[in-house]
Amino acid sequence: MDRDPGLFGPHSVTWQLHSDPVMWIAGVRALYLQALHPRAVRGVTQNSDFRQDTWGRLMRTAGFVGTLTYGTTRAAERAGARVRGIHRRLDALDPATGERYRVDEPELLLWVHCAEIDSYLHVARRCGLPVSDAHADRYVDEQRAAARLVGLDPGEVPATEGELADYFEKVRPGLAATQESADVYDFLRRPPIPPLLVPLREALWTKLSAVAYGTLPPWAHALYGHPAPPPATVTRRLTAVGRILRAIPPEVRWRLPPRHILRAMDRLGPHTRPSPSRLRRDPAILGGAVHGAGGGDLSS
Repeated sequence: MDRDPGLFGPHSVTWQLHSDPVMWIAGVRALYLQALHPRAVRGVTQNSDFRQDTWGRLMRTAGFVGTLTYGTTRAAERAGARVRGIHRRLDALDPATGERYRVDEPELLLWVHCAEIDSYLHVARRCGLPVSDAHADRYVDEQRAAARLVGLDPGEVPATEGELADYFEKVRPGLAATQESADVYDFLRRPPIPPLLVPLREALWTKLSAVAYGTLPPWAHALYGHPAPPPATVTRRLTAVGRILRAIPPEVRWRLPPRHILRAMDRLGPHTRPSPSRLRRDPAILGGAVHGAGGGDLSS
């Protein structure tokens, strides 16, 4: 049996955090945030059928993150190669200037990466998962291995939480609300679904999406032009949703395709079972090295 621990391994912060179901909310937050970069969001809206393939797109994104987190090194490398191959073939048009640009420009890839990592980390900490400052720095550092697989130079990617915050301060002047970001906002609040499922969307998805939107920073709410509840209210709702999602036993959640976590445990043993609670009691999580799937030791 292939006992390759993969890109991160069971003693990584990534291995623990990505097992928590609140990461689904973090993923929606990342989409809201990413849409505020005009060039990045045009790359999506001009090359994607996301309005017609709502759930397919979300599941493919979740599958990619799951493969990078829990798959073998070979599987992660192959997933990254597929994404890089798709991006190489795509470009987008700036309607204001007539310029055509590639969607795999490092600036755009870095924005997408940082918006995702900031969202995963922010939501995890805000809902009460035991993520210390050291864990947060470790997580940001680990994710440089994932950045390499989408085509970025890990040396140009934030390696600590402080560097991530500095990146957002630097890029914020270029962010803006556009027609495309408004379309993404509308889509995320009420994605098109068959009429029979509309009540389910209103009962579940709309509320989850609203919580995800509420966790954005105030400057993002200002750009969108839609106010959010007070921060304390958002935190309370996020924490409550997290408890509800965790009430579904992990063995039930993890059996949903493509079963990344169960397959990883079958490969490496039941002792590698991921859980954010391990961040409190496993000192090896801050002591190991991340090797970046052949890209060298990425530890700080």
